[in-house]
Amino acid sequence: MSNDKGYLTPEDYAEPRCLLCDEPYGVMPEVKAVPQQRIIQKMNEYMSRRDYQGAERHLKYWLEEARLGHDKGGELMIRNELVGHYRKTGEKENAFESAEEALRLVKELGFEENISAGTTYINVATAYNAFSENGKSIELFRKAKEVYENNGRTAPELLGGLYNNMALTLVALGSFEEAFSLYEKALKVMENVENGGLEQAITYLNMADLLEARDGLENSESKVFEYLDTAYELLTDENVKKDGYYAFVCEKCAPTFSYYGYFAAADELKKRSETIYERD
Repeated sequence: MSNDKGYLTPEDYAEPRCLLCDEPYGVMPEVKAVPQQRIIQKMNEYMSRRDYQGAERHLKYWLEEARLGHDKGGELMIRNELVGHYRKTGEKENAFESAEEALRLVKELGFEENISAGTTYINVATAYNAFSENGKSIELFRKAKEVYENNGRTAPELLGGLYNNMALTLVALGSFEEAFSLYEKALKVMENVENGGLEQAITYLNMADLLEARDGLENSESKVFEYLDTAYELLTDENVKKDGYYAFVCEKCAPTFSYYGYFAAADELKKRSETIYERD
């Protein structure tokens, strides 16, 4: 209709975006942001109980809410969470679908030089590594490394995660020296992070695997066992916060100790993990 001055408004001549909405073409819809922090907190609750089905339902619900609310930033965050979720549950096709959508959103939002882009590159690269697509993985890790290292606001824990996960792909590609250098960087940056000992423990176990892959266990046994002992000390430090993430790390690390014959250590970590899961 026309306004009180007699001029036509867009509603007078523009067709609606669709039959079910009143927004005309050319008019940007109002963004209704999803509660990102609350979504993450609830996701953590599901994961602390290992309720993977509940976690997926939760993320899919809010993904649709983000779409309906035209919240591209929220959609990117949820896509990142879905990539990680499907990686953990071994669903390759779903993981790659969410990965492609996350990368598309980074580009659409113009975030390619932002920390959020680096985080997305790492999430997707880690998923590619998990499903043995290591050529694609290392390409994205290198992009993430450039973004993170050239941004003064990058938190130490983000760098630690990057170096750890990138090194895993490098080991898979046989680039052992570069991988070892990144593990050393990860250990260093995690010294400045609260509860960083858990990430350092994972790094030491990864370093043990690197030596075994490069030199064979017979030639690296002494150093491998030294790394295992250090990792176990970090994991059983009484000052470490015993929460859902601690349970996840213990559960994740236990098989490595079993592989190298540290059966008592593996059983202890499994016990600690189960105690927390049952409590929560």
